[in-house]
Amino acid sequence: MATMASFFLFFPIPTINACTKSSPLIPLHRFILPQSLNFCPFPSRFHSLLTSSHFLPLASISHDALPFSDDTPEEDPLQSLAEAQLAVSEYLQRFGVSEDESVSIASNSPRFLKMLVDAVRELDETSMWVSWSKERGELDGFGFKEKVALMAMEKGDCGQVAFLESVGMNLSSAMNVARYLSGEMLPSLIYKVKYMKELFFSGSGDGKLIGKNARRMMTNLSIPPDDDVQQTLSFFEKIEARRGGLDMLSSSEESFRLLLESFPRMLLLSVESHVKPMVEFLEKISIPKERMRSIFLLFPPVIFFDTEVLKSRIMAFEEVGVEVTVVGKLLIKYPWIMSNCIDGNLKQIISFFELEKVPNASIINAISSWPLILGSSTSKLQLMVDRFDGLGVRSKKLGQVIATSPQILLLEPQEFLQVVSFLEEVGFDKESVGRIIARCPEISATSIEKTLKRKLEFLISIGVSKTHLPRAIKKYPELLVSDPHKTLLPRIRYLRQRGLSERDIASMVGRFSPLLGYSIEEVLRPKLDFLVNIMEKPIKEVVDYPRYFSYSLENKIIPRFLVLKGMNVECSLKDMLGKNDEEFSVAFLNYKRTAEHLRPPT
Repeated sequence: MATMASFFLFFPIPTINACTKSSPLIPLHRFILPQSLNFCPFPSRFHSLLTSSHFLPLASISHDALPFSDDTPEEDPLQSLAEAQLAVSEYLQRFGVSEDESVSIASNSPRFLKMLVDAVRELDETSMWVSWSKERGELDGFGFKEKVALMAMEKGDCGQVAFLESVGMNLSSAMNVARYLSGEMLPSLIYKVKYMKELFFSGSGDGKLIGKNARRMMTNLSIPPDDDVQQTLSFFEKIEARRGGLDMLSSSEESFRLLLESFPRMLLLSVESHVKPMVEFLEKISIPKERMRSIFLLFPPVIFFDTEVLKSRIMAFEEVGVEVTVVGKLLIKYPWIMSNCIDGNLKQIISFFELEKVPNASIINAISSWPLILGSSTSKLQLMVDRFDGLGVRSKKLGQVIATSPQILLLEPQEFLQVVSFLEEVGFDKESVGRIIARCPEISATSIEKTLKRKLEFLISIGVSKTHLPRAIKKYPELLVSDPHKTLLPRIRYLRQRGLSERDIASMVGRFSPLLGYSIEEVLRPKLDFLVNIMEKPIKEVVDYPRYFSYSLENKIIPRFLVLKGMNVECSLKDMLGKNDEEFSVAFLNYKRTAEHLRPPT
């Protein structure tokens, strides 16, 4: 029976610190390597860290870049490269990988291949292979391919490093991740990576929004993060520091690689007993598979959650009135609302608004449309609520604000006060400012220099006098946030085409500013057509009474026109439409009875 000493071969293996040909000689160490290549030994104590992290396909490696010495002209570098690639392929097959799969991995892991070849060449250059052969004879006949296979076996990662590099990782990252996967069989690892990549990172069209939503989370979170949220923030910060920043998350290949590097434990999860049940659960709450990518990139720790934990977190939203389907939609953009810290903050946010007498429906609308407020502390929300209270916006009015524009609550108080001061300079008192902001809350989040001042300049440029500006804005605050080129100018051009002058339009806007907010096709055109073609009135009549456009054509304009036409009565638009139903009856139906009484008998 062979002794333990005769079973093992003793020879030195270099620790490779760089992959360049100009590297200095590396110190040698001795270690024990089993003769058999049929099993994966213990993880190696010797790891190589390459100075380059770029992925280089083999097809792109030039003759000059091949990792073979120019001092060995008798060997063809391309032939040696092919042998090394074959050695790695056969090595991978020993762990149950198919031939096609092994060839693909060997062809797409050039840095791993170079690391092995460099190690073999350094031993050749120091004549260590020859000395071993002479001393023991066991290595007689070992060619270049066999030596590469021995080097691959010595690394102790069971082929995981080569595979991880083949899916896009740089070599150093692949080696780091492989340390977490020491007990994972290579075929199982390949299956997991393929399943997750296909499931979570294909067919998604929301890539650009992922980076945007990640920035929103980083910017607006003001409560102490739990471990899961902190890991997520660290993940975002790590990506943001790289070239391309969080926009890298829009790339399926790049984002998947970053996810594996930062959360390698996800490859230890069972696909059958953990990942698939989670996928089924997410589908039940109306999240399609192609959108799950967003969830796992914006809150990676959620993949480790048990489905029972997710159910309990979702139930917490149901208890306060948010429907399950709504929660599903929120998870696509803001999956971190499933974290423990948000779960604890949810009830505090609800209680805070209830104390402010905000209607429950408004609270639910705010959470559903802008769940970022759940990451805000109640003390920060209180600062903004106090600012609104100072303008007379409270209770139901505050509810209207947070229901339509909950993001306003996350403003910095100083920014809000600057907008208030600007409106006061325009000519509004605090009470009027409060009414304006309550009607159009987004004004308070608008840039003074880039938007508000430019809108005032635009209104002045179309003929609205400075004295009429406060009146125009008070009647239609949306003017300050409307796009001149997409909304205001097209309406002005249309009115000009119908025969109104710039002066006419300026006069109309100054007295009835909502005019510029009406749809051309749904309001302006049909009402002008009826005025001119059916009522047979000159278009100039709307200059005297621009409020004509505010009345319903079907419910008010046509019925009253028919009444007056039947009576053969002519009157102005203001007399026709400005009266309520009772006043209209008194004015015109009594007129009809009087006329009939005075009419001489026939």
